Amino acid sequence: MSVPTVPRKEHHHRQIDLRFYHREDGLFEVEGRLIDRKTVAFRRQLSEVDSPPGDTLHDITVTLVFDQDMWVRDARAQMQATPFDICPGAESTLSPLIGLQMTGGWNKNVRSLLQGERSCTHIVELLGPLATTAYQGLAPMRLATINQPQNAAQRLAKVDSCYAYSGERTVVARLWPELHRPPTSGTP
Repeated sequence: MSVPTVPRKEHHHRQIDLRFYHREDGLFEVEGRLIDRKTVAFRRQLSEVDSPPGDTLHDITVTLVFDQDMWVRDARAQMQATPFDICPGAESTLSPLIGLQMTGGWNKNVRSLLQGERSCTHIVELLGPLATTAYQGLAPMRLATINQPQNAAQRLAKVDSCYAYSGERTVVARLWPELHRPPTSGTP
């Protein structure tokens, strides 16, 4: 964490915790929890009194159950703390995600299905990082097979997918020399 150059006082703290689980039935779960706390007294909308410092504004957990191909089998939310009494009604809005695959276009599909009044903004915010956590959780299985001859398409898809996997960089040169390209200008 960087040292601030100007004195400052924290007013809000958001925590996001994401976890991946392998279930005994062969399926997987990814769980995300978002907690918002104000570190100063504040007045909630529709309230006539201030909430004390440290009061929890949001405490929301979203769980997705999915298979090895990242098809969503179940989706649920639990809202332990919310700013309004009606917010927990959004816990039941995730059924449109069942049957979707957490691959390219996931965030666009989520926004299309759950945008605005259809769900909770914070639930929708968690769904993108949940998908990337699911992908990372399954990474050891993918990495165990990516170098097998029949998985050339997986290797090719990995090249240029991020900075480290640039076809011009040393990671690709070392892993898959046949997919490496000479650097165009000062690429490490």
